[in-house]
Amino acid sequence: MRNAPLNFHKNSLAVAIASVAFGALPAPVWAESDVEEVVVTADFRQTDVQSIPEAASVLGSAQIEARSAEHLESLLALAPNVNFSSGASRGRFFQIRGIGERSQFVDPVNPSVGLRIDGIDMTGLGGAANLFDVQQVEVLRGPQGTRFGANALAGMINIESNGPTDVTEGYVSGKLADYDARALGAAVSGELSSNAQGRIAVQKSVSDGYIDNIHLNRDDTNNTDETVARARLNLDLDNANTLALTLLHIDVDNGYDAFSLDNTRETYSNKPGADKQETTAAALRWDSEISSALNLQLLASGSQSEMDYGYDEDWAFGEYTWMDDSVTYTPDPCDTTQGPCLADFDGYSSTDQYLRDLDRAELDIRLLSGEDGVLFGHTSWVAGVYLMQRDEDLERIYTWQEKNFTSGLSTRSSAFYGELTTAVSGQMRVIAGIRNELWRTAYDDNNGIDQHHSERLWGGKLTLEYLLNDQHLAYGSAARGYKAGGVNTDPDISEANRTFDTEFNNAFEAGLKSSLMNDQLDTRLAVFYIKRKDQQVKSSYAIQNNDNSITFQDYLANAAEGQNYGFELESDWQLTEQLNWQLSYGYLVTEFLDYEYQTDDGKFSKSGRAQAHAPRYSLATSLNYSLGQGFSVGLQSEAKDEFYFSDSHDEKSKSYVLWHARVSYDAQRWQAALFGRNLTDVDQEVRGFGGFGNDPRDGYVENRYVQFGEPRLIGVEGKFFF
Repeated sequence: MRNAPLNFHKNSLAVAIASVAFGALPAPVWAESDVEEVVVTADFRQTDVQSIPEAASVLGSAQIEARSAEHLESLLALAPNVNFSSGASRGRFFQIRGIGERSQFVDPVNPSVGLRIDGIDMTGLGGAANLFDVQQVEVLRGPQGTRFGANALAGMINIESNGPTDVTEGYVSGKLADYDARALGAAVSGELSSNAQGRIAVQKSVSDGYIDNIHLNRDDTNNTDETVARARLNLDLDNANTLALTLLHIDVDNGYDAFSLDNTRETYSNKPGADKQETTAAALRWDSEISSALNLQLLASGSQSEMDYGYDEDWAFGEYTWMDDSVTYTPDPCDTTQGPCLADFDGYSSTDQYLRDLDRAELDIRLLSGEDGVLFGHTSWVAGVYLMQRDEDLERIYTWQEKNFTSGLSTRSSAFYGELTTAVSGQMRVIAGIRNELWRTAYDDNNGIDQHHSERLWGGKLTLEYLLNDQHLAYGSAARGYKAGGVNTDPDISEANRTFDTEFNNAFEAGLKSSLMNDQLDTRLAVFYIKRKDQQVKSSYAIQNNDNSITFQDYLANAAEGQNYGFELESDWQLTEQLNWQLSYGYLVTEFLDYEYQTDDGKFSKSGRAQAHAPRYSLATSLNYSLGQGFSVGLQSEAKDEFYFSDSHDEKSKSYVLWHARVSYDAQRWQAALFGRNLTDVDQEVRGFGGFGNDPRDGYVENRYVQFGEPRLIGVEGKFFF
């Protein structure tokens, strides 16, 4: 008996698969539905989102279009219990179920949330998450210990672009919006020969941004200037072998000038920063049907990235020069109508810049059972090996350093993994997966720190699925995820804090996926509990120097334990042929169970406090109505509870509700739309700091500082198809 997925979606193929996979179960008779079938591609075998036994969201091209989303940060609110932090020109750091990094400065980071784009590992490079010509974004919540290992402690975000087509087609797109935002792109796809198909997509998008620099009299110091180019090629070598090649180039040349001493969108910095990234990457996939019993998949990818991230640290204007035990300010006196001037308030001035080069390569080879390779007539299997190398070089250019700081980190990983899927009965399957990984790192810097580390890690997942009837699939799972330990680079911290240990998460999840209302309503419900062991916590506190400058001491430490639990609900309801309603809701409780935070003033217990960037609730809903004759209108809303900005201070964001809308007209060869995001112009706080003062006007009293997200944005866009 062929062991196929529990796919109970509404199409004849699903019926055929189900009837073969569950011989004892009568094949259900499905009604045709307007709820579109959506496939998750990030798993070992492609599976419909209603059939995969885990919490997964698939945000398709229609949802990307409904938001007029250019970057992942504009879309993530549609997935429950998913958050992001900025501190840059874009939201570059992601959190799933309260787990994930919020920033990166000097220290190397092992991210908790993985990011892949067309099979290429872009983890930690959130600025690359451009959504032009993208088919869908998949968000897998919970540890992905078997499939992705150390890169997916909290979950995985997988971006799949549109692939090549057999028929020649293409489009040209354009966009105009507030803040002098403009975008122009094109894509063309088609058959190159009888056995080859290709696709090329290119877009350039720019915006002045929504910050006004009062001192420089500029409105583009926080601008975006982004180019993405992608080429995909599919080759059918013969009836049993296919090759897929992807080439990707991303050029981000953005400014960074987002924080104001007055917590507004008006800044006073005289040396605005930058947030740049240039990435060139390639991926190759070979699929081979060796026999009816055995399939081979080979996936290889590599990328080279150069990043330039920096900022004006004092957020004010004027120059500060310390020479021969005396201070010189320029200008002195200042024109105070331009805002806070350092000379008038005995302030400091400094800039901080981080230049990173990151090279990655990975190879994943796996064997999968074919129709005749099922073990004992009821167990399909996957077995694979994985190799990865990553080299990261950093140069920090900082006002208060006598010399530029340089460091290098080399990471090597080798792993083997396997997964068995056993049909226990016509209604029940058990899936068991395990991964064993050897993680090795070598770090050195020009402060004399030289650290080598090697560790063997393991994770996996055990899942039980049960097909209750032809409308309901229930599942339960226990998973173990891990994130490797590392080194703290600050030369002033104690040797006891020089390294931190690997974090392990034991996650338990139960879910129910249903198709209701004559197959017009799909729902997905998941409840989860995560026990965090040796939880990695970023500690960051500010030291006020005698000259009023601020020195931040950052390091990662291990809290003894933490816990995260909650539930998630998603629904897609085709109310009528014209009206569709979608909803996602996440409820999340996080807590440190045993954690003390060290500062110059002593130790403070954080036990019982919620973890950072973990809002108690998150909600997104949308109504889309087809008016007929090509016209349609959509209304969307999203809401998020307050959350702590950091684990090292107690400043919080404010809860918010945002509204978005879109009116569009679709003709046969072209389409046009009027869209608006954040229609009520709410100040959404996407990054925040506390525990230090940075304002010379009040003598550097501790304060709360925030970065705002996108204000109200109105625009028009169009496409011409050929």
